[in-house]
Amino acid sequence: MAAAPLEAPAPSSAAHSRAADEVLAALDADENGLSTAEATRRLTAHGPNALPPERTPNPVLTFLRQFHDVLIYVLLASAIVTFVVGDWIDAVVILAVTVINAIVGVVQAGRTQRALDGIRAMLSLSAKAKREGAWVNIDAAELVTGDVVRVEPGDKVPADARLLGASTLRLDESALTGESLPTEKGTAPVPAASGLGDRSDMVFSGTHVTAGDGTAVVTATGLDTEIGRIHALVTGTTSTATPLTRQLDAFSKRISLLIVAVAGVMLLVGRLLHDRDLAELVPATIGFAVAAIPEGLPALITITLALGVRQMASHHAIVRKLTAVETLGSVTTICTDKTGTLTRNEMTVRTVVTGVDRYDVAGTGYAPEGAITPDRADHRDLDALIEAFALCNDAHLVEADGGWQVVGDPTEGALRTLARKGGFDDDGFERLAVVPFAAEAKYMATRTREAGGATRILLKGAPGAVLERCSHELQADGSTAPLDRARWALIVDELGAQGLRVLAAARSHATAEATALSESEFASDLVFLGVAGILDPPRPEAVAAIRAMHSAGIRVTMITGDHAGTALAIAREMRIAHADSAVLTGDDVEAMTDEQLATSAPTVDVYARTSPEHKLRIVAALQSRGEVVAMTGDGVNDAPALRRADIGVAMGIKGTETTKEAADIVLADDDFATIGHAVKEGRRIRDNLQKSILFLLPTTSAQALVLLLAVLIGFTLPLQATQILWVNLITAITLSLALATEPAEPGIMQRPPTRPGRGILDRSYIGRIVWVTALITAATIGVFFFETGSGATSAQAQTTAVTMLTLGQLAFLFSCRFLRASSLRLAVLRGNRAIWISSATLLLLQLVFVYAPFMHPWFHSAPLGVREWAYTAGIAAAILLLAEAGKAIERRLASRSVAHAG
Repeated sequence: MAAAPLEAPAPSSAAHSRAADEVLAALDADENGLSTAEATRRLTAHGPNALPPERTPNPVLTFLRQFHDVLIYVLLASAIVTFVVGDWIDAVVILAVTVINAIVGVVQAGRTQRALDGIRAMLSLSAKAKREGAWVNIDAAELVTGDVVRVEPGDKVPADARLLGASTLRLDESALTGESLPTEKGTAPVPAASGLGDRSDMVFSGTHVTAGDGTAVVTATGLDTEIGRIHALVTGTTSTATPLTRQLDAFSKRISLLIVAVAGVMLLVGRLLHDRDLAELVPATIGFAVAAIPEGLPALITITLALGVRQMASHHAIVRKLTAVETLGSVTTICTDKTGTLTRNEMTVRTVVTGVDRYDVAGTGYAPEGAITPDRADHRDLDALIEAFALCNDAHLVEADGGWQVVGDPTEGALRTLARKGGFDDDGFERLAVVPFAAEAKYMATRTREAGGATRILLKGAPGAVLERCSHELQADGSTAPLDRARWALIVDELGAQGLRVLAAARSHATAEATALSESEFASDLVFLGVAGILDPPRPEAVAAIRAMHSAGIRVTMITGDHAGTALAIAREMRIAHADSAVLTGDDVEAMTDEQLATSAPTVDVYARTSPEHKLRIVAALQSRGEVVAMTGDGVNDAPALRRADIGVAMGIKGTETTKEAADIVLADDDFATIGHAVKEGRRIRDNLQKSILFLLPTTSAQALVLLLAVLIGFTLPLQATQILWVNLITAITLSLALATEPAEPGIMQRPPTRPGRGILDRSYIGRIVWVTALITAATIGVFFFETGSGATSAQAQTTAVTMLTLGQLAFLFSCRFLRASSLRLAVLRGNRAIWISSATLLLLQLVFVYAPFMHPWFHSAPLGVREWAYTAGIAAAILLLAEAGKAIERRLASRSVAHAG
């Protein structure tokens, strides 16, 4: 039966499951490559091996699109109103805020484009292809399916291709698959259902050759490659709106509708019921709108977030998207990669087992520091195993930049470190011959002359490949005993179940010296020396950070390209998973519907062997359950999920440029613990935004309510529109910004995250706003009528009212320093110098308002005596006490609610 055609196959095609000659036949190609004419025909038919250029968006339209927002409409309306009342300075400030917000939006709109450019940068620029039977260097964009290419160390693979030949070929595919170790490649077909990381007979565009060489036939180019598929995912994935954005949008719609409706009622009632003159009524209505619109809110939010950005940068978290700071405070689930984020990305030998004993190895990373226990004195079995691991090895260690690094394969580097810890010195040993490691054979062999002159064959590799060549095992005194295969099978299974990568070693009896080495010489009768269990160890700081996340009510989920056993072992060690936790593999996710995945996702702690689509679906599934998801990643395969997540977190050191561009936050130190600092800062910022809004709304509402009541009831206006603008101006300059610098409240990381459905202000906060608004309104109107009744002039009465309004706001500021806890304690006087600087500035400006002669004609103000200052200050203190009484009632009601729920 003829093979099914594979011309221009998609990445999910079955090329990896078919023999190499079948793939060649299906592509109408052979190992001598294509003719120039045929290559040209295929290039014309299928297009270049390149990702399509993106259409550059019109910058003007992008800029104008940033104004399409309800809050911006409210801002623009407030600017128009302030122009109408003659305060052009305030109007210019408001317009400047809208323009700055638009510019920030334009900058953020370019992030997707740069992410796509980062993917294109991964593609190889040139390729070694066989054309007309000869090897030539061509532009990688000219490759077509059926081309035969060659890859060598240092090369970037130019297209997806099926291997025809491979010699000790290893590739770094971590950016594509998330696999932490170099992938060993061969030509043997693999099952059709194999995941991307298990397709050992394929090489993929954009990955790097770390060792060996190979030839392959191109099976996919351009958008049909795996990297092209990720490009399509990034293109088709949109960032979700942040909780802050959603809540502000809803808040802005409600408040704008309310202001318009109430302003209309004011005009109608004032004109029809009280027959007020329009010359008085229109300015009063405009003053109401100016007072009611919290025009300082966007600037306040921007500044608060910007201060958070600066604080997070000091903890090595670089914020690329301003609203991400607040969103971190609402995160309920963190999906994290394993390698380099939770782990050190430095392979380490943890356990060594010989025919005599089991040894624990201390220390982490490549630094040759750490003891081997129990004491290894006179244990010739351990000496022989360490010697074999060190000599049958192509890696070496170097000390640089204050640390130890491996040159070569990371696993072999771990064995070199073990040898250093065991005191092994390779002086006097000489390698005479070598059989390099091959993926199909799963071993490496050397012929080595020992210091005493004897020659031996040393073998290192997968336990099964080594054990099948052995008949005996080494004892403590150097003698041998028959090999206990059943015992070793159990040991290998046990170590593997712990997530350790297991390597075995063996040696021959003394042999004749020779400069060559044949596989037949070590096919049988070797002496088995033992095994080593190797692991990429967890970062200690990451373990503590995960514990802190759990205390904060945040769930941590591991999504990795590593094998299920390794992933689960690390997850259990780091307390991400429990003893009875299950793992979902990429195949499991593939078999699930979106609904099934959404049902399972909240209870699954570990996902292994995942693809970019799987990660995207997992994030979407969690979001569909109401979770606010942060996703970490470093490879280009993580970019789509990072964009989809509420917060995308990229690694700054080992992360690809594509991932960084798709992320909201970049960790400069690649440390998971930094996410913990960022979450704490996000919660602090959210608290401070709540404090600022909680402060701003009663003060603006009180100003508006004073005018509304005056018009509806029909009494003299206690405040002029210009006086309201003055209060808004000095409050914006001073008090509103003071709360943005508040330190984190005690226990901020011991409380659960804010659920995404919860608004910026909950019911108790709204009650507090109403209560304080009533207090300040009553105080302002009361002192106005008291002064009027005492014979004061209109200017003196209104100036006293403005002073009452200002001092009332100042008193309430101290109440807002703690969201729930009482502010009637000494702690309210400490911890934030900005509070005192702002308070002093506010009082200074108010003194200018009251006593500076040039201010009087502008703001209809007049000098006050000590009496007016004294009793307005006393009333302000009473406002603070009454506001705190309201908070005490809130706390009592909340405790009763908790007790009732329990």
